[in-house]
Amino acid sequence: MKKLLGLICILTISALAVRAQTGHEYSPLVEKTVNYKNWSLVNLKTDKPDDLRSLMSGKKLVMVVYFAPWCGNWRNEAPIAAKLYEKYKDQGFQVIGVSEYGSRDDVKKFFGDAGAPYPVVTESESRDDKQKTPHYGYRQLTGDTRNWGSPWNIFLEPAKLNASGDVVTEKAWVVNGELIEEDVDKFIGQHLTGASATVITPCIRRPPSRVFIRNAFIRKRMFITPVCFIDRGIFLTWECLMAMKMRSLISNMPLPKN
Repeated sequence: MKKLLGLICILTISALAVRAQTGHEYSPLVEKTVNYKNWSLVNLKTDKPDDLRSLMSGKKLVMVVYFAPWCGNWRNEAPIAAKLYEKYKDQGFQVIGVSEYGSRDDVKKFFGDAGAPYPVVTESESRDDKQKTPHYGYRQLTGDTRNWGSPWNIFLEPAKLNASGDVVTEKAWVVNGELIEEDVDKFIGQHLTGASATVITPCIRRPPSRVFIRNAFIRKRMFITPVCFIDRGIFLTWECLMAMKMRSLISNMPLPKN
């Protein structure tokens, strides 16, 4: 934990140092056709190949971030990626870094002695490889017009991916630039908890008592609006009472006096 916090501090300081030299490239989170493929790339720490499907095993949501170690925009995003990973890792969130256009030594130097808090693999080590990488192809499909495309983020939900075959998913949520932290934090939280919009439930089936309805009147000087309760504390107006065939009861009830 101390090492991770130290790394986040280092990355944050690095980000602040380069902001004076490099502008941000924030980009929204959007769903795109990407035809994202499975891969097997060499792990930065173990020097052994890691398979994408293996790294995603048992996870609910995975963010794969492609980056160049020398890129100022990646330096801006790196502490945010580490913070989101630390916040949600125990809930099934995984971050996987894919380094591009820089040597493995440069990547190790970027993360420091503590190393990356999440798995990092290498796809390319030379700037000359830019147009040869799958990373470049994905960027073209998703409309990323930047020169190097670092960072580039894609979110994968393992439960919804193809269990076999070369292509793991045809569509995915991507960010063609730096993460907008507030938006991505909300996106991750919703996908990990399975939260959905609140559904309004219908009025209770049993008719309310005469006393309850009388007490539920909203007193105004000019008019009085009858209301009734539903399960989650939401109020509905006259239409609810009509649906419950309570108009006659209301019309025969004495109105409250001012």
